[in-house]
Amino acid sequence: MSTYAVGDIQGCLAPLKCLLKDVNFNPAHDRLWVAGDMVNRGPESLETLRFLRSLGNSLSAVLGNHDLHLLALAYGHKTPSKGDTLDPILKAADREELIYWLRQHPLIHTDSELNYTMVHAGIPPQWDLPSALQYSAEVESVLRDDKRVSSFLKAMYGNQPAQWHEGLQGHDRLRIITNYLTRMRFCKANGELDLECKTSPEFPPKDYAPWFSFEKRLSHSNKLVVGHWAALKGVCKAPNVFALDTGCVWGGQLTLLRLEDEQRFQCDCKA
Repeated sequence: MSTYAVGDIQGCLAPLKCLLKDVNFNPAHDRLWVAGDMVNRGPESLETLRFLRSLGNSLSAVLGNHDLHLLALAYGHKTPSKGDTLDPILKAADREELIYWLRQHPLIHTDSELNYTMVHAGIPPQWDLPSALQYSAEVESVLRDDKRVSSFLKAMYGNQPAQWHEGLQGHDRLRIITNYLTRMRFCKANGELDLECKTSPEFPPKDYAPWFSFEKRLSHSNKLVVGHWAALKGVCKAPNVFALDTGCVWGGQLTLLRLEDEQRFQCDCKA
């Protein structure tokens, strides 16, 4: 059995299937981890969701910011953004089943036997892994709650509060947890976020740095599989951080990482 992790698919199903064929992926005994952003901007978002759902228990996926964007659209709390390719999902006959299926996914997935943890954006420097799992569970419980999910999605967007503290409550608390785990790139050592800058890590905003660069980051001993930051081009110099967003939807590559031996497999993508 092998476990493969893949970065941001974003509706680029053909490269994913090409990679899975290259490694002889068999869902009967292999496992696929997806580091969020399963959909949007690529040509086959609907087909990608259907394919991933068909993998059943052989799939472990976390939610990314584009997946949450789809949920906000589905509940009527967001208007489409330029470049969205989500209409086929929203108009599909199996829309409700797919949206429900998406809502069941976590923001963090961890496997103690493999000693890997997967999250879309990262874990802020002031959280250790147990704390991150505890906080992510707060958001996950709301996403899975039919009575609370809509109000959360309505209040989900925004860059404030910019820094975590334990006393945060309500939607402010859920929003910053979500922003850390699905949108973060640059922050300060205390976790204060800059969510505007999307450059490569060599050009951070003044007084900020990549979230993974802090020496006293509390999750430094945990192997983290992440996506989200295409400007990294799959290269992260921080130990134990495996960056897998290699810009497939922008004409780059889609990358598989076999967790057992850290071997990478890549497929070129057309923009």
